[in-house]
Amino acid sequence: MADTSAIRAADADAEPVQTLAEQAYRSIRRDIVAGRLAPGQPMRFEFLKETYGLSFSPLREALARLQSERLVTAHALRGFRVADMSLDEMWDTIETRILIEREALQTAIARGDDDWEIGVVSAFHALSHCSKRLRAAGDWPSETAIEEIERRHQAFHRALIGACPSRWVRELAEMLYVQTERYRRPVLMRAGAAPDDEGAAPGGRDIEAEHRAIMDAAIGRDTEAAITLLAAHLRDTGRLIERLGIKAG
Repeated sequence: MADTSAIRAADADAEPVQTLAEQAYRSIRRDIVAGRLAPGQPMRFEFLKETYGLSFSPLREALARLQSERLVTAHALRGFRVADMSLDEMWDTIETRILIEREALQTAIARGDDDWEIGVVSAFHALSHCSKRLRAAGDWPSETAIEEIERRHQAFHRALIGACPSRWVRELAEMLYVQTERYRRPVLMRAGAAPDDEGAAPGGRDIEAEHRAIMDAAIGRDTEAAITLLAAHLRDTGRLIERLGIKAG
């Protein structure tokens, strides 16, 4: 497993004080999504205690939470394992995410005020500037750079639906985002493209332009265009993952 001490230190600086169970949950989830914990890998407590420096109780609570999010599975007599991956599962997740985020974005556009618009625009520019800065610094695709760009990427998609009043819908969208990131991130990492590289994505996609078009339609209150562009953006990523391949069962 790669050394993640620098990533954890950066996260500790950026996040509020966490309970041990929350710390365990965030650390294990991050390593599953990044592929540092492989699909099907046993989650034995001795291994987890040594890796994360935490005791049985917070680790058990974290694994139960991750099981509810379908990132780990529990098997009788065999304990916990990292959830398997497959193309069928990926497409099911993408289509479910489209279903949820289409409703969330439609509601956000209808209810969003000036603060929502400012939040969407700010998140877009933060993602774009972060990608350009990391590229210019020659820091891509280091582990710390990947973690930073992914936080910006998720913040943009979160901002788009931020004015949706339903906590359940927003939380479901968050969970589905993490599930799709688990498939998307390792493939794009291997291809060497950041999530918002202008014209640099595999397959000739201009992902920054895709994000900008979604943003423009959303703050322009063109609901039909916004949800159509969002769905196309997510499906195009799924097709890219199919072409480049995933390490899945």
